[in-house]
Amino acid sequence: MTMPGLGLAVGGPAINPVPKRNIADNVRAAAGSLLVDQGIEIGISVPGGEDIARKTLNPRLGILGGISILGTSGIVYPYSTASFCATVVQGIEVAAAQGQDTLVLTTGRRTEKFAMRQMPHLAPACFVQMGDFLHAALDTAVEVGIREVVIGGMVGKLTKMAQGTTMTHAGRGTVDTGLLADLAGEIGVPKEICNDIRKAKTARYAAERMQVLGLLGAFHQALAERVVATLTGRYPDGFALRVLVCNPDGNRIAEATSGTG
Repeated sequence: MTMPGLGLAVGGPAINPVPKRNIADNVRAAAGSLLVDQGIEIGISVPGGEDIARKTLNPRLGILGGISILGTSGIVYPYSTASFCATVVQGIEVAAAQGQDTLVLTTGRRTEKFAMRQMPHLAPACFVQMGDFLHAALDTAVEVGIREVVIGGMVGKLTKMAQGTTMTHAGRGTVDTGLLADLAGEIGVPKEICNDIRKAKTARYAAERMQVLGLLGAFHQALAERVVATLTGRYPDGFALRVLVCNPDGNRIAEATSGTG
């Protein structure tokens, strides 16, 4: 890692905490008594990783010399994009068929666990991991007559929603850090810091700067309100909208609701 913004130490390997812990746990299990008397030095490499990385956003994010080992679970689940989208649509249709009028859309496992903690009274069918398929999910919610949509997310995906991107995958367009700089300016962040955010490559960099300034809550509140404004503008009579924001640890930071932003 050569740049901040991904929650990893600058100068360290581009390996997310969970995959790194999985690697360490498996080495300990395999090494057994060998670790009692001596340590083990682990080298992680991906054959052809440097070539693969050139086809990704890694260089722009300051990940140089190979491909990153990211993710939140340490396990890769291969899937067809079309199948994933169809599963999202089906999940929403199932919720409606069960008579549920509230739908909770999340971008992944962490945000779903967070949302479930926030709304334990809702039936499991109400929770649908939409991944990057925001457009398909919201269109389906309108089609089946869902009255309230709750979106649970973190800064990166929410920024894409706020800027009007309806397919939020990293490969489908960049994060508008200019929008984040503008939001920071609106809550009183000094101009020079806003300029740094504008030039950054990730949304998380902005969040890290806000945390240092003690403005994390206000910043995410402004972001949540912008998501509400953007999406209700696209679906003006579709549903009531609520946006819940959490940090990478799954802790609630902000909330905005249509009609109250």
